Amino acid sequence: MDVSLHEEKPRLLLIEDDPQLGPLMEQVLTETYAVTLVADGEQGVRAALADDFEVIVVDRRLPSLDGLGVIETLRRKRVTTPMLMLTALGTVRDKVHGLDAGANDYLVKPFEFDELLARLRAIRRTFSGEGTMVAIGAWEFYPESRTIYSPYDGRILLTTRENALLQLLAENPQTTFSRRQILRSVFSKEDQPGTVDTYVHYLRRKTDVDIVLTVRGQGYRLGEI
Repeated sequence: MDVSLHEEKPRLLLIEDDPQLGPLMEQVLTETYAVTLVADGEQGVRAALADDFEVIVVDRRLPSLDGLGVIETLRRKRVTTPMLMLTALGTVRDKVHGLDAGANDYLVKPFEFDELLARLRAIRRTFSGEGTMVAIGAWEFYPESRTIYSPYDGRILLTTRENALLQLLAENPQTTFSRRQILRSVFSKEDQPGTVDTYVHYLRRKTDVDIVLTVRGQGYRLGEI
């Protein structure tokens, strides 16, 4: 393998003691990340403090120091790296404990690797300054950075008006807006109702034809994609 290519991957620390799941996760995650795998909580803390990682995945039950202890220790030492906790404990109480300890997200075993990868992308984007994510079906929309991520084609940058239009619809997914309502919320007084149609077309062409639904005789609403 080309070492330079390996180094360009974002670095991920995986703290997982399951002798089967750990190596399997490492193998899958290595397609996207430069993975460091450790199987002990205290070793995980030492690894996280000794090097820089872009994301950390922590199992809930670990020898020497459990996942909650790992996260709490790292947060006390001012490690701000986004962390995702894995656990077989799926109650609301367990989830609250994990988030209160400082985890950015929580995934219950057994899980699909596609979901794990999507959650890692989401917490990394939020941490990197793209802001709060709004889910639109399988798409991930970040209004603060005018960015939407396609499940097929990756990152798409929106114009200011495209972004404002999609944000209005995404924040009110059950509401149908007339053209005049959209004009008042998104565009200037000088614009005409046809401007709304034009930008709906731009948005559909750039993302997905079903991202905005036309409600005949009423206007537009968020689509289901």
